[in-house]
Amino acid sequence: MALSYRIIATSILETGLIIAWSSGFIGGTLASKTSSIFLVLFWRFLLAALLLTPLALPQLRRMTRRDIKLQALIGSFAMFGYLATMIAAIDIGVSPGVAALIAALQPLATAALSGGILGERVVPKQWIGLAVGLLGVAVSVIGGFKQTPLTGYALALVSMACIVTATLIAKAKTGTAPILPALTVQCTVTALLFLPLAAFDGGLAPEITFTFGYAVTWFILFSTFGAYGLYWANLKRTSATRVSSLIYLTPPVTAVWAYKMFDEPITMPVVVGFLLCLVGVGLARNGTYRHKTLLMHQD
Repeated sequence: MALSYRIIATSILETGLIIAWSSGFIGGTLASKTSSIFLVLFWRFLLAALLLTPLALPQLRRMTRRDIKLQALIGSFAMFGYLATMIAAIDIGVSPGVAALIAALQPLATAALSGGILGERVVPKQWIGLAVGLLGVAVSVIGGFKQTPLTGYALALVSMACIVTATLIAKAKTGTAPILPALTVQCTVTALLFLPLAAFDGGLAPEITFTFGYAVTWFILFSTFGAYGLYWANLKRTSATRVSSLIYLTPPVTAVWAYKMFDEPITMPVVVGFLLCLVGVGLARNGTYRHKTLLMHQD
């Protein structure tokens, strides 16, 4: 019964993560309609930190200096490094579809490194699932490649490397801090890191418009509290490979968001890619649970 409840709860958290993580790409579209996306990101993380601090204060006071530094490091990679370099890549000319494809290398990179760093076992069925999932993402964004400076693709790869690094650090140090104070520290550090970029891009005082407020609110609720909160929550419950594999479903789910909000058509490649992603993620998830179940029985 306990195992069944855990599986159901994990499935709900994973579904929430897929939806929330996909919202980040929609937030990027909303932010692109403002005067500065860096300004939106600065206020996103500053306001998120201010909202979280009163709630997390009792737990923050109990955190050790080492834990605070660790969460600051994770936030620097997972939030600032991941977002700043991906935005720069798209600004140089990398299409959002190709950027999503490069970001989708995360599960394979995480799986390749998790064995040596985390001691996680990635079974053959999971490797097949990861490969099928990557194929699904590739099909979803087919046609997005164009002539772009190599610097743009390099920045996109750095972005992917940042979230992989943060994932491995967080999983290796799991349990050092509850999610609420950890997220507070991460948002605070990220706001400080985005501050000079926003200032250089036009100043820190935003033009108060509905578009700006909508973009910041969207980012805070869905892409910060929702996406990152659920990412760390899932990482505490399952393996780094399993959590990373869920990222494969974000490009096709983003297409559904875009259809509903911006009337962007859902093409046949997106549908085929989505089905392939479902198969790939299913293989990656099932392999992890069987391995965990066997370990539980052995204990």
